[in-house]
Amino acid sequence: MNALHDEPDAIHDLLGIGFGPSNLALAIAVEEHNARAAPEDRLHARFLERQPSFGWHRGMLIDDATMQVSFLKDLATMRNPTSDFTFLCFLRERGRLVDFLNAKTLFPLRIEFHEYFEWAAARLAHLAEYDAEVVSVEPVTSDDGEVRWFDVTSRVPGAPERTRTRRARNISVAVGLEPHLPPDTALSDRIWHNSELVPRVARLTGSGTPVGRILVLGAGQSGAEAVDFLHRSFPETEICAVFAKYGYTPADDSPFANRIFDPEAVDVYFRSAPEVKQSLVDYHRSTNYSVVDMDLIESLYATMYREKVLGRERLRLRNVSRIRDVRTLEDRLDVTVEYLPTGKREVISCDLLVHATGYRPRDLDALLGRAAKLCLRDHNDALLVGRDHRAESSPEVTAGIYVQGATEHTHGLTSTLLSTTAVRSGEILDSLLTRRADDTASTASDRA
Repeated sequence: MNALHDEPDAIHDLLGIGFGPSNLALAIAVEEHNARAAPEDRLHARFLERQPSFGWHRGMLIDDATMQVSFLKDLATMRNPTSDFTFLCFLRERGRLVDFLNAKTLFPLRIEFHEYFEWAAARLAHLAEYDAEVVSVEPVTSDDGEVRWFDVTSRVPGAPERTRTRRARNISVAVGLEPHLPPDTALSDRIWHNSELVPRVARLTGSGTPVGRILVLGAGQSGAEAVDFLHRSFPETEICAVFAKYGYTPADDSPFANRIFDPEAVDVYFRSAPEVKQSLVDYHRSTNYSVVDMDLIESLYATMYREKVLGRERLRLRNVSRIRDVRTLEDRLDVTVEYLPTGKREVISCDLLVHATGYRPRDLDALLGRAAKLCLRDHNDALLVGRDHRAESSPEVTAGIYVQGATEHTHGLTSTLLSTTAVRSGEILDSLLTRRADDTASTASDRA
């Protein structure tokens, strides 16, 4: 095995697992701290990413899709408005600042925000390593029985013999979400998840293969965007949306409801009793889950009505319905759809089935392995996570596991969203610095 090990004295203060927006924002916070700190106060940080380059939901970078959060909720502004890593600084460097201001919008194109992320990631290339898939996280115990470090081993995807192990005092786990699929669903050339939508459509349209009918399962923003994109991409194809609702539900983006995404709302949520937390999630699910922007709803309805008037209906809805069975045949899919009010079932033949069925947090236990066993759990076996986003552990564990993106049960709806990404990175940085200062003071006291 071609394994590399960092020298024992090259201990990282922080190793990031994953280099998406969350750890990218943390890298910016660390970089800005190091730029103003004395050499002995700087943090030695590194971020590992399994992808060959930076990428964030590339499969849904539809050309006209816009962000659903304000551009001011970028990687830095909410933490440090004077940062030169803000979206406005990116626009100035690209020569588009005035043009963007003239557009009079808070919501950039999604593809442009991805370009902004890439721009920020490129500026921090010295902190990141790509093609580095983390395969194990091992606790390391000192002579006095204290778990002070983690040995993090990564490998090059597709080359399991090429591994490298680094030692860190703290890790920040931000591995993002993974596609959620109905039970027993296997992806194929005919069965997709919407996370792969754009490249798959490009390949299919480029091949010239005729497509008669496409079914899209899902009633959220991604489902509606997929329906709209497919309808435009295949002008001769019937696009059929299937979902259990009666119709698409508008997202609640009213000013008062949006305060659930404020940094202060995280404090309120964190301090609340479990039943209050559940109530807050239930009350405000319509801000994020299984909802669609009103402009897109109205556009889809206008398209359906126009086609009805013209007598050529390509955009169809199978509402109040569920998919009960999918049979893969040589030349098509036979999909059994049940109309829920009557229980009547119908087999619909189609060329493609697209699952716009959302995402779920990745399994941290599988990633962290033995390190996960050091973390304390609540009565639902969920991680106990402090307000500073550090997983709680027994007293003998001084090495830190910071968790980003899998803490909705402790920190609320913003956990998997961009809304407080910049603020959270500042909170983690403050925690790292405070704990290091406390450890230094404790060591000095012991020596005295």
